[in-house]
Amino acid sequence: MQKKFKVEVDCANCAAKMEDAAAKVDGVNSVTISFMTQKMVLDAPDDRYDSVLKNVVKTCKKVDSDFEIQM
Repeated sequence: MQKKFKVEVDCANCAAKMEDAAAKVDGVNSVTISFMTQKMVLDAPDDRYDSVLKNVVKTCKKVDSDFEIQM
């Protein structure tokens, strides 16, 4: 399942670092984080989507503690 989320990212470099880190989270098929559009697109298995999303958010907050996501 692929979903889009509005996010708050401080800079393009942070977005790139978060995208790289989030792509390594178990269960992530693909992820893109855009500083310009302030959006994240996450593709993960339907049956594990909520837990994968939670781990992606936790990982992104490790890269930039100001990272916010609107669900």
